Amino acid sequence: MKKITKIWFDGEWLYGRGDDNVVYRQSMLWYKRLMEASDDERKKFEFSTIGIHWPDLNVDVSFESFLYEEAEPSALQRFFLTHPEINISGFAARCGINATLLRNYINGFKKPSPERTDEILDSIHKLGEDLLAVSFSRTAPAAGGGEASF
Repeated sequence: MKKITKIWFDGEWLYGRGDDNVVYRQSMLWYKRLMEASDDERKKFEFSTIGIHWPDLNVDVSFESFLYEEAEPSALQRFFLTHPEINISGFAARCGINATLLRNYINGFKKPSPERTDEILDSIHKLGEDLLAVSFSRTAPAAGGGEASF
């Protein structure tokens, strides 16, 4: 494949038919603005010599990216891509990993060993347990001077 000649969307996937007539796909989790875009916004794209450009969204997808080995994010990548509210620097400090290295794992620039992946996923599970342990019953002074439960 030298270039994509047709594109379409299905769920979280961006599909492309190459000039070799093979269908390729990749997760739109890598392209948050494209994933959150309306159908009308997604239709406003341009092909270039090296990829696809959505000017209104300021999103570019290279033809080469359709050839990457892993079209779907790993469990670790999926967690961070779908939970941008998690502070990566803070999380990295929590599990004793360099923040830049964790960002490289998330963005696919580096691949963690199976053991390192397990360590990070264990830290994610521990965070989940800590969040579940938060108590939702609190008492506060009521308007009449008594206590009210939440």
